[in-house]
Amino acid sequence: MPSIGDTLREARMRQGLDIADVEARTKIRAKYLRALEHEEFDMLPGATFVKTFIRTYAELVGLDPHMLVEEYRANYEPRDEGEVQTLGPPAASRRDRRRGGALPGPRPTPGPRPGPPGRGVLLAGMAAVLVLAVLLVLGLTGGDDEEPAGERAATTTTERRQQPKPRKRPPRPANAVALRVVPDTDTYVCVDRGPGTDIVFEGTITDPQTFRGKKLRLNLGRTGPELRVNGKPFEVPPAANPVGYEFSPGGSKELPSGERPCA
Repeated sequence: MPSIGDTLREARMRQGLDIADVEARTKIRAKYLRALEHEEFDMLPGATFVKTFIRTYAELVGLDPHMLVEEYRANYEPRDEGEVQTLGPPAASRRDRRRGGALPGPRPTPGPRPGPPGRGVLLAGMAAVLVLAVLLVLGLTGGDDEEPAGERAATTTTERRQQPKPRKRPPRPANAVALRVVPDTDTYVCVDRGPGTDIVFEGTITDPQTFRGKKLRLNLGRTGPELRVNGKPFEVPPAANPVGYEFSPGGSKELPSGERPCA
């Protein structure tokens, strides 16, 4: 059975979304989204936030959030969270007899003992804790240019209606190629448009980059990044050494080490 992170990543790729798109729609920072996909849950501030982010991510990509949250609870959530022990008042002790030979006097009539806190008080306390948790989640997921927390306190259905429309990309010529490289960590990339042409880009990237041209040749320092060609996922088999590919409107092919750009 796929893990939580694999399930989220595969659903995102099926919809043609990258991490930047999910960040813009859910208002969850990219580093937290990558932590969910890699199941690095200790990078998030607590189990409450992990479950909230899983639920929001799953709803965006069309998955059942309840199933993923229950899987997290069963396999990852710390067992000691949420456990509350009720402490009762210590039992009072008294002596039945007085010291000495004096006759025992009358025992004082005990007054009414204070009862346990009412159910209403407990419910009010739980509601206050829940409100504070929601406000803290909104503060963690918001950026510098976000709306105030009070204006964003709406139901999931309302949030879906108010999601920003995806940016329209300019139409791509029929005889051109669009190559998008989405690194999962620092990755060396070199791109040109064919033998004898100038280098389009050479360097180490940490954020997604998109390259366009009638023909593109790629020299990739490692096989971890995600590649998308004309909006479709391009599978890169795992390998220990750098790999290279040539992309054109007619298809793609793997390049030997001597024919790669910057080689």
